[in-house]
Amino acid sequence: MAQDDDLETDEEGGEAGDVSVPEPRENPSLAGHEAAEQELLRAFASKRLPHGLLITGQHGIGKATLAYRFARFLLSQVPEEDGGGLFAPAAPTSLALPADHPVFRRVASNGHADLLTVERGIDPKRKRERTEIVVDDTRSIAAFLRLTPAEGGWRIVVVDTADEMNRNAANAVLKILEEPPKRSILILVSDNPGRLLPTIRSRCRKLPLRPLARPLVAELIGRYRPDLSMADRAALVELADGSIGHAIELAEAGGLDLSRRLLGLLSRLPQLDGAELHGFADTVSRRGSDDAFRVISELIPATLSRAIADAARRASAADRKEGPLGKLLSRSRLDRWVEVWEKISELFSQADAVNLDRKQVVLNALFALQSAAER
Repeated sequence: MAQDDDLETDEEGGEAGDVSVPEPRENPSLAGHEAAEQELLRAFASKRLPHGLLITGQHGIGKATLAYRFARFLLSQVPEEDGGGLFAPAAPTSLALPADHPVFRRVASNGHADLLTVERGIDPKRKRERTEIVVDDTRSIAAFLRLTPAEGGWRIVVVDTADEMNRNAANAVLKILEEPPKRSILILVSDNPGRLLPTIRSRCRKLPLRPLARPLVAELIGRYRPDLSMADRAALVELADGSIGHAIELAEAGGLDLSRRLLGLLSRLPQLDGAELHGFADTVSRRGSDDAFRVISELIPATLSRAIADAARRASAADRKEGPLGKLLSRSRLDRWVEVWEKISELFSQADAVNLDRKQVVLNALFALQSAAER
């Protein structure tokens, strides 16, 4: 289940006892991004809505939820008779629609004629979801946007996530942004906008979202996973880096146990127990363990990244926060560890793209840390 979104129930509907996390298109709630919502409302009120909107920020903080929230809002507005677009007489103060609103229901069921969602499709040969958005996934956008809006308002396309587009798919989207049809909006959701073509970025209005505050993440974990102990909730807050989606994904994929096993291995560097190392690699690479491998492919680079950032913030080794890598980082130049982080990150990013042996990928990542620790 996609966990891009947040968030606490509010005036739009929902009950305090709900514990499941809605999919972005089904989520009536948004928290932590009030400033971004007001920016969209100001753009709407000014009658200067962009044809391209790029919503950026780390995974799981609410980007897709905001995209669908904005799309629902636009689709619910009554067009002006003079053809000026969907601008209500009274300036709205929120993008919220109640969950029982007809537009909300149609968007949630993917049944609104003026909204198209583009995501990674299924590879017919491998019978699994592709690792990228291909041109076949984006081919329908141009024809869709050039149709007259079925309900007289806007035609809206949401691409989630846009940085997963391959070159051909990205070029197809660029052509649309270069000559956008009237009354059309292309909303690109992006975890890593640096992967997008610069020409795509330059033709979109950028709306960066900040990570959620830790107290909010803790509150939401308690709402969605009340079964977890306080210690587990605190551990998830630390691992989530401001992302409720990431926190829930970790909880559902056994991320807490994997994190503890990983920290156990790292705490003994530069020594690595062969049996323990191979047992760990087997756990996350065996058939049917896609979630576990995905989690560890994020945890290893993230753990090293946090250790590097923590070390860089402090003036002396004595002041550095101790962690599984704290002492090791204090013994050598940080730029060497940055190189290791880049190597490991690239290794995991290529694992599925070129079908690398997953166990060997995990072993190579840990051996790279061991080699750096021995310097």
